[in-house]
Amino acid sequence: MNNRKLAFIHSPDIEAFTYPPDCPFRTQRAARLRERLASFQLLTGEDRAVVAPRPATRAELEKFHTARYLDELQRAAAGDLTVVGFGMGLGGPETHVSRDVYEYPRWACGATLTGAQLILSGDADIVFNPSGGFHHAGAEKASGFCYLNDMVLGCQRLADAGKRVLCLDLDAHHGDGTQEAFYDRNDVMTISMHESGKTLFPWGGFEDEIGEGTGRGYNVNVPLPAYTYDEAFLFALNRISVPLIGAFNPDVLVVEFGMDTLAGDPLTHLALTNNVYPEIVHRLLSFGKPILATGGGGYNVGNTVRGWALVWQTFCGEEDENDLGVGMGGVMLQSTEWLGGLHDRELPVSAEQRAAVEPVVRETTQRIRQTVFPLHELPADS
Repeated sequence: MNNRKLAFIHSPDIEAFTYPPDCPFRTQRAARLRERLASFQLLTGEDRAVVAPRPATRAELEKFHTARYLDELQRAAAGDLTVVGFGMGLGGPETHVSRDVYEYPRWACGATLTGAQLILSGDADIVFNPSGGFHHAGAEKASGFCYLNDMVLGCQRLADAGKRVLCLDLDAHHGDGTQEAFYDRNDVMTISMHESGKTLFPWGGFEDEIGEGTGRGYNVNVPLPAYTYDEAFLFALNRISVPLIGAFNPDVLVVEFGMDTLAGDPLTHLALTNNVYPEIVHRLLSFGKPILATGGGGYNVGNTVRGWALVWQTFCGEEDENDLGVGMGGVMLQSTEWLGGLHDRELPVSAEQRAAVEPVVRETTQRIRQTVFPLHELPADS
């Protein structure tokens, strides 16, 4: 897409919401990203705009979530957590109850739906909603800091408009809520690249979970071992995700850019640097399809914001103009300073790490190719 139009979805309304200080999820990440992008002059230009979202309506939320669940979520946010709500996952260690657990996710969902509409109307080719990415929430379940699933709602909006949708989930955690929503469908293909459920919540997302019925082969999981590094991640991306995107030939790409994949994230065990993200973005742009991108996990706030800024900078095609170069700061130093631009320093990969990761990734990707690729008339062994 030459002369592509970009939209960054954000407004001060979203910045008004917050979660308790002891919650690892920081709602302030999007505001910090907006400030950083503005300081780099990455939000101005004829080809890009900052677009204010609106909160999702009750009717829009009920396209996926049950009325009973929404009632309980609103009730809990008002301070009345019932036994029924608790049974729906509310009030757990990673699903705290506070005043903003309904309104903030409602705005996040509205932001993703705003992005979907911009793509459908042709007003934008690339959209980024850093406040989105709540892929764990089920139709009637809160899970993993996720109360309302904007990923499902965004994909559903695009599919309802007759679009073939490919949802690529790059969060360290498996996108189980999104998988469940589309498990028996073939108009939305889901690909989740994540840390293996053997070592990380939500303890699933294995290679044999490939969909059912008409959805068989349209749900793909790429579980990665702990300490997976840049080269191994890109190998898996190129061996699995890139060919499947080409075979499925979607009308729209929906991509969750979780930054809990980065080394030093306090809740996960992968070992990426943010240098993989420009490579990923370039591969996605090469398909020439509109992209609806969201945020996701990321619990080292400084590193998360830098990673998202690098994603947006790459979307803008301005890698060289604003980055001061690779080498200072970044995940290697566990730093949240901006001393060396947006890029992380490359992390060395030890022989032990390579020996532990590489064979597992090769075996995993080959198993997926043998199971899923024939369903899409792709060669399994090339």
